[in-house]
Amino acid sequence: MHRQPLLSLLDKHQPTDEQERRMRDQTIEFVTQHPDCFERHLAIGHVTGSAWVVSPDRQRVVLIHHAKLDRWLQPGGHADGDPDLLRVALREAQEETGLSSLQAVGPDIFDVDIHRIPARGTEPEHLHYDIRFLLEAPPDQPFRQTRETKAIRWVDCDRIAELTTEKSILRMNFKKKDKN
Repeated sequence: MHRQPLLSLLDKHQPTDEQERRMRDQTIEFVTQHPDCFERHLAIGHVTGSAWVVSPDRQRVVLIHHAKLDRWLQPGGHADGDPDLLRVALREAQEETGLSSLQAVGPDIFDVDIHRIPARGTEPEHLHYDIRFLLEAPPDQPFRQTRETKAIRWVDCDRIAELTTEKSILRMNFKKKDKN
């Protein structure tokens, strides 16, 4: 079954708090119930892959100012049928930032989040069941601006709260500090 590798990773993942535990359990239920969970045509929601990109010293993280959502977020996006979400996270991070020397810190899930995407055009409001992986990149590489982003930058970890109050971003920053 093409969903089994993700279900195994989710089963192994140890959430940071009760909120993430609930989201992990809801994601397991969603993936189990929907064979097409990796397809964006599934109107109620779909699985996505994201990257928490850190510097080798873990003191900085890459955030993008998302053009459509007008918020500072981690890079990531749609799986478009690909059940290998680490590959999706790597691809999306590279596409959205232009960073070419991205490396996965490991194969395990770093964070799980479910968030609502507002209706836009003919696309109805839906959920993203976001699977996040910890990636590393050298901070001296240049970014490449895309139409998906208003801005891209390395942010000192102790300054992230100046850009966003997104709970999942703050949770991932806390986890990053735990993994030093």
